[in-house]
Amino acid sequence: MEVVIDPSAILAVLLHEPERDSLITTTKRADLIAPASLPWEIGNALIAGLRRQRLRLDDVQAAWTSYEEIPLRLVDVDMGRALDAAAEHGLYAYDAYILETALSRRLPVLTLDKTLSRAAGQAGVAVLEI
Repeated sequence: MEVVIDPSAILAVLLHEPERDSLITTTKRADLIAPASLPWEIGNALIAGLRRQRLRLDDVQAAWTSYEEIPLRLVDVDMGRALDAAAEHGLYAYDAYILETALSRRLPVLTLDKTLSRAAGQAGVAVLEI
């Protein structure tokens, strides 16, 4: 099964959030797909955690090392359609990249982001529940 995964789910695994075990179980046999922008978004989130003093530098480095071990297929996104989806659903561009990836490939989304989950449902995209 192919699944479009968003940064909230990946960060929950990397940072040992309570949903971690369920996410790992859900994705164990899945082929994970994400927009090509995903590494930049993960890096940005890790540095934001460092700047807000929620993470230490060694936490950031360990999380990035773990991220690099996740088998992901990064794909290009149709920017025009993603921007249209962002405007239509009130999403940030990065969330719209996830939505457009799922829409264009007719795949479910795995997210912990309630706004993205709601937009996906409105767009007719299946959302995997954790």
